[in-house]
Amino acid sequence: MATIKDVARLAGVSVATVSRVINDSPKASEAAQQATET
Repeated sequence: MATIKDVARLAGVSVATVSRVINDSPKASEAAQQATET
């Protein structure tokens, strides 16, 4: 199972950004959401 750190590293974003996307935060940009979800 992948960790948040693994996802962040592969997506090229911070751990905080991955957390924001997972928790559907309005602070997560559309670009960050797309990078994290692919």
